Parts: sequence; structure tokens; C-alpha cells
Amino acid sequence: MSESVRVEQGPKRVRVLFGGQFVADTTRPLLVWEIPYYPAYYIPREDVADVLVATGETRHSERLGDAALSTVKVGDREAPGAAAEYDTAELRGYVRFDFAAMDGWFEEDEEIFVHPRDPHKRVDVLASSRHVRIEIDGETVAESSNPRLLFETGLPTRYYLPKTDVRLDLTEPSETVTRCPYKGEASYYSVRAGGKLHEDIAWFYRAPVPESQKVQGLVCFYDEKVDVFVDGVRQERPRTPFS
Repeated sequence: MSESVRVEQGPKRVRVLFGGQFVADTTRPLLVWEIPYYPAYYIPREDVADVLVATGETRHSERLGDAALSTVKVGDREAPGAAAEYDTAELRGYVRFDFAAMDGWFEEDEEIFVHPRDPHKRVDVLASSRHVRIEIDGETVAESSNPRLLFETGLPTRYYLPKTDVRLDLTEPSETVTRCPYKGEASYYSVRAGGKLHEDIAWFYRAPVPESQKVQGLVCFYDEKVDVFVDGVRQERPRTPFS
């Protein structure tokens, strides 16, 4: 396995639900950063129920090596190839379940969504009296002196503004929905400004997870795609995967 792959012992009890039963239950999970942005859970084989049926197939990863695949089978329910076991020193004896293929994942007694949360990632939401103005193609689409600033490790500061301070007459609801394990399910607006429609350029959370409840119902614009002025100073557009 590549030395660049980060592996840590996780401190939480982790359970995996499929077909009406917990197919894995451990207090000894591994956190494995298969990609740099967030980890995956690997479960000790002895903490996995007798639900794995080998497929005889393998999957190769440039970073992790070769994995033997198994189908997760509970009664009449099957998740083909949803369990992988890598034959590498650090991961041998552990099972990686496809997160999306399972019915539910729990850290202690709280369900988690999308993917495991990075224990080194923090989200802080702070009330502010800084004056924030958003322009798209030279047109002001939002302006507020009552923003909430969201600081998330590895991402630029996000400015969440009350809907009463947003030109909602320029917005069009989008069918796009995304999910974030740190904030919850986001709905999107497209904005018509500068003579054209800017699709999915702003978002809001109707019911964020408890850690991010302070942004409930507030609107945030992609700093990467709009011009943000804070206390009259134009901010440099950040370069992120969302640019």
C-alpha cells in the first residue's frame, strides 16, 4: 500500500445497517483516507456478521492494492460486491462496506450520512456584524450587515445571509440537492443576473444537522463564482474543487 494513504484507529462505536439487521458492529474501526478529502470506515472481520458471500472478483486500487469482493446478503436482500477486503499489511483482516449500498451507518447511536466525518475537520458558525455584499456580473444580488460566517477546515469562509437580504426576485429554485455530513441536505437557487441565468450558484439548508443549525434558512453563494465584498473590500475568489 502506498505510504501516502493515511490510516488511523477510530475511537467511536460504528454500526452498519442492512436488510433490517446490523451487519457490522465494532468499537475498533479504522479510518482510511482513500482520497485526501474524507475517510472511509474499515471494520475488523471478526466484528462483521456472517453475511458476506465471496464473488470471486477483485478490484484494484493504485493506492491500496487488490481487494477481494463479496456480496452482502441478508435474507432476500443483496448488495452485490459491496464489501471489499484488501490484502495489504495495514488493512488485512478488515472489511470495507460501500457506504451508499448500506441502509444506514451509525457512530455510537447517531446516524451519519454521505460518508464518515473527518475527525480533524471542524465547522464553526459565528454571528457577525460585518457588511457583506454579493455581486454577480456587476449586479448586487445580496447585501447584509447580519451574516453568519461558516468556517470549515480546508474551505474558504462562507457567508450565509438572511433571505430578507437577498434579491429573491432574481432567484429561481433548482431541483439540485446535495448532502453534506457536516451540514445536512442543501437546496439550490439559480440566479438571473447580468442578462443570463447562473445555475446552482447559491444554496441553503432547510434542516441542517445540529452542529450547523445556525445557518438554517440562510443563503450562501459560491465565493468561487461571485464577487464578495466584505466591509467594502472585494475578496479574492478562492480556488477550490468547486471553482
